[in-house]
Amino acid sequence: MTGLLPGDPAATVGGVATERAFCVLAPNASPMTLDGTNTWMLAEPDSELAVVVDPGPLDEGHLRAVLAAAEQRGKRIALTLLTHGHHDHAEGAARFAELTGTQVRALDPALRLGEEGLHGGQVLEVGGLELRVVATPGHTADSLTFHLPADGAILTGDTVLGRGTTMVAHPDGALGDYLDSLRRLRTLAAQYGVGTVLPGHGPVLADALGTVEYYLAHRAARLAQVETAVEAGCRTAEQVVARVYADVDPALWPAAELSVRAQLRYLEDHGLI
Repeated sequence: MTGLLPGDPAATVGGVATERAFCVLAPNASPMTLDGTNTWMLAEPDSELAVVVDPGPLDEGHLRAVLAAAEQRGKRIALTLLTHGHHDHAEGAARFAELTGTQVRALDPALRLGEEGLHGGQVLEVGGLELRVVATPGHTADSLTFHLPADGAILTGDTVLGRGTTMVAHPDGALGDYLDSLRRLRTLAAQYGVGTVLPGHGPVLADALGTVEYYLAHRAARLAQVETAVEAGCRTAEQVVARVYADVDPALWPAAELSVRAQLRYLEDHGLI
């Protein structure tokens, strides 16, 4: 899916997004990563300390571009965080930690450098910057979202993208968990003043609530299509993909098949097929 989402997506990807968030775009554009991975630098305007979320792929030029962006803003990177462990977000984390002397904190212990991890409900504070950790499994089991309350923003990794919709790939991805995570984000947007989505890929979105509601509606529609395909006689994930994703570039069908497997598992678990 590559269409525009509700609200007013930013015209470009990268650069200043909010008062406290700056994006350095990694040079790894592809059909799956859109424009590339968004590496986020967060800092209070009057603080010299910054947090980096998702250093991105192991690309020396990109990692040094993040360092240069910090230096240009008079910031010192004090902490590295990961939204999840996919290579396009986390592969460069160990090298980035070498360059910055920082810990790497993540939900998955295998991704951490240092003794401290992350879990939902935590509140992090660096140089006066407050980040709240929200557990949002589904895209992967270890997916996290970071809530930046001072800017009314959420850093969603791959849970919500700036363009199109997210793949939930069986077996690491679980659709039931993903739907619960979207509902959690909908509550944040509706009740806690979150208006801006700072995604792991694609442009910044200015309508967090509308975007999450669009995602939920899209998932419901896809599930209905998959259920209908099964009722029509489709017996394999490949057959379902050919029927349901006929409007999608066939180059993306292998990824769509993983998503369909997650949808079939969800429908089976709920006794719908």
